[in-house]
Amino acid sequence: MYIAMNRFKIAKGSESQFEDIWRNRDSKLKENPGFVEFHLLRGKTHDEEGFTQFVSHSTWESEEAFIGWTKSENFRAAHKTAGDNRSIYLGPPVFEGYTSVIDG
Repeated sequence: MYIAMNRFKIAKGSESQFEDIWRNRDSKLKENPGFVEFHLLRGKTHDEEGFTQFVSHSTWESEEAFIGWTKSENFRAAHKTAGDNRSIYLGPPVFEGYTSVIDG
């Protein structure tokens, strides 16, 4: 199992807009071989720094399945508007990928 995550710092007050972007995007993740599940997670609001932490979390059967997704037409289509709404992002997303060593 492989878990792919992107961490986002979203400007305080823009949380609903960010959630709507994800809610309304046509990712077609379920059409990709090896896809298991997806979650968008909302974390703590850092008042002093002016952002709320979010994490996109997708689970795949393998790292190879995830890499296949990143090279697919579905991936390009899902990310074609990634540069829109720049004002709500405090920096680029930070990717983290993990291979499961213990399941259960």
